[in-house]
Amino acid sequence: MKAILSDVVAQVRTRAPAIYDEAVAEAKMKDEPTPRKADFEKFGIAVFTRTGELAFAGNASIGFPIQSISKVFALELALEALGEALWKRVGRDPSGDPFNSIIDLERAKGIPRNPFINAGALVVCDVLAGLGGSAGPNRHVISFVERMLDGEAVALDKDVMASDRTGGDLNRSLMFMARHHGNLNHPVDKVMEAYIHQCAITLDCRGLAKAGRFLILDDPEKENDVTLAAARRARRILSVMMLCGQYDGSGDFAYRVGLPAKSGVGGGILAVVPHCASIAVWSPALDSMGNSWLGTLGLELVSSKTDWSVFGRARR
Repeated sequence: MKAILSDVVAQVRTRAPAIYDEAVAEAKMKDEPTPRKADFEKFGIAVFTRTGELAFAGNASIGFPIQSISKVFALELALEALGEALWKRVGRDPSGDPFNSIIDLERAKGIPRNPFINAGALVVCDVLAGLGGSAGPNRHVISFVERMLDGEAVALDKDVMASDRTGGDLNRSLMFMARHHGNLNHPVDKVMEAYIHQCAITLDCRGLAKAGRFLILDDPEKENDVTLAAARRARRILSVMMLCGQYDGSGDFAYRVGLPAKSGVGGGILAVVPHCASIAVWSPALDSMGNSWLGTLGLELVSSKTDWSVFGRARR
């Protein structure tokens, strides 16, 4: 696996200049700021397998805020707490609108299209804000990630927290809309603070790949009601990741990579090979959908080299 990842890094770096030129042309056409060339010079990748092997290459040790990838962990906790009743409060369909659209939420009478757009993630945070336990309302997701990391403490990005606290007006508006339709049970500021904390979680590719292992572990020697319930939740979560994990880029991502995944504006992507491996990539340059240019390419190359895809094997 180490050799495969090293080869992926080499190929990504070879193709990065051409992708940078493509990004510059796209930005010029849309009259947007020119991308930073230095962002296309950074790329890391890590793979954690079901047997416990961790392989990594490139800039895999650079930490970054996981941002919207945290929504995967929050969804796991909410599904564990509420079960199928969660889907009465949030849908599981692609939105077709921007991830922070308030118009879509109004059309749906306060029921977000899926748990990965901002409105859906905030409703999920509302669920977590009502959970008991010693973690506290702001640390449920943090504590879960730390468990996946075998007790390793998780750092929070102070800049992300400060930015979300001072500039989260649209997210607050989404919550007020949800509350207007009876789909928010806790104070807006309480839910917002929980959301800010989970988005600020900082990991590197190695930590993110390991944190995603709950979506691949299926030990037949430990099969019981608890592990079966977790496996069923993982199946549900992976299906939503496949359909909605890359926002409006999910269809193209499925075509190119063929794996369930969730991206974040910190440049990370968490992808999962069911029953096999958890993959994390990072590169800070984002495309117009908010997904990592080089991260997507890296996952496409890994999928091709390993023949990993939920759509079947290309090699026999």
